[in-house]
Amino acid sequence: MSNRALSPVVATVLLLVVTLVVAGTIGAVAVHSLSLEAPEHAAIGVSASATTNRVTFTHRAGESLDVDELDIEISVNGEPLKEQPPVPFFSADGFRAGPTGPFNSAADSTWSAGEVASLELAGTNAPLLESGDEIDVRIVENETLIAEIETTVR
Repeated sequence: MSNRALSPVVATVLLLVVTLVVAGTIGAVAVHSLSLEAPEHAAIGVSASATTNRVTFTHRAGESLDVDELDIEISVNGEPLKEQPPVPFFSADGFRAGPTGPFNSAADSTWSAGEVASLELAGTNAPLLESGDEIDVRIVENETLIAEIETTVR
């Protein structure tokens, strides 16, 4: 058998192998660059006081949030507040005037790690906080859940 008859077969197989390796490499790079990782969000801590009817939010870590884009939903023992906080605000139904930090409409609307914000329920809101109550807080940004926190009122 002549070596010349084998050369086109070897060349074809070699070309096929090189093509597959290049295609596999391009595919792996494309899949890696299109990975569907969940976006990084903020870590928020919540505390609540029955003596002051105050709910305090601490941005502990993560990306900054634009308070103008947030919806905050608070429930006490599974019952949503009659009036939910329309952050940012200064005066709103169901809340005492003058929330602190980025929840105050006069403040910078960017809520960054390390910043604390709080609001105080007015006597016209319901249910009011009592020691031992469980409160659930949902923080939503542009219809995406950022945080869901449960804490006990002190």
